Amino acid sequence: MPGLVLSNVEVIYDKVFLAIKGVSLEVGEGEMVALLGSNGAGKSTTLKAISGLLGPERGQVTRGEIRFGDTDLLALGAPARVAAGLVHVLEGRRVFGHLTPDENLVAAYRAGSGRRSFEDLREEVYDYFPRLRERGRSKAGYLSGGEQQMLAIGRALMTEPRLIMLDEPSLGLSPLLVQEIFGIISKINESHKLTVLLVEQNATATLEIVDRAYLIENGQIVMSGEAATLKENPDVQEFYLGGGEHTDYRAVKHYSRRKRWLA
Repeated sequence: MPGLVLSNVEVIYDKVFLAIKGVSLEVGEGEMVALLGSNGAGKSTTLKAISGLLGPERGQVTRGEIRFGDTDLLALGAPARVAAGLVHVLEGRRVFGHLTPDENLVAAYRAGSGRRSFEDLREEVYDYFPRLRERGRSKAGYLSGGEQQMLAIGRALMTEPRLIMLDEPSLGLSPLLVQEIFGIISKINESHKLTVLLVEQNATATLEIVDRAYLIENGQIVMSGEAATLKENPDVQEFYLGGGEHTDYRAVKHYSRRKRWLA
């Protein structure tokens, strides 16, 4: 059963620039799906179209449909989408630097929602991220980059989401920290059957943990499939995984390397 469905979505900035062009994708309930692509391909714009955060950047969905279960998301503002069970962890972590980890979690908690208590949710976050418990009295602005990313994810979990969207969680982190954080994301997905949409440039690490992936280029979906299948694709290997067969292009006059799907 599809949890999130985008059908032929277009986004325009400043009523002029067409940023994404007919994007269609599905994320099933409890599934982990990645949206891969290079910088500027349209990954973050796609997430903001889903979460309702295009307005402050003068962007708008001008065509298509975005549904979450039976809900038409385009009819809702950003706060109502959070209430419907979506949460968006923005690129760059965006924690409240002047607050402690505990205070950041309090700020994200939806009091009066009639669901789990703050104490229960906080303990769960600290079980996933023990380092945050250890740094409980530090200001979040003084945490390391990895700890801030953990806090950003923990803060998102305080909303009790059904779908969590993560924008470049590996950005600026060491390979060991990326492995640790991706492992925790997988654990959260498995234990809660939480639906995950993961936007990343780090295709190598991402394809190790997701079920399926979409590849976006110049605002268009150009490839999709099971993670294992994409890892074996020679174009994906050459352009995104740093592998594949290589030619000595210095010996080829006037050669211009092209991705086959853009030919």
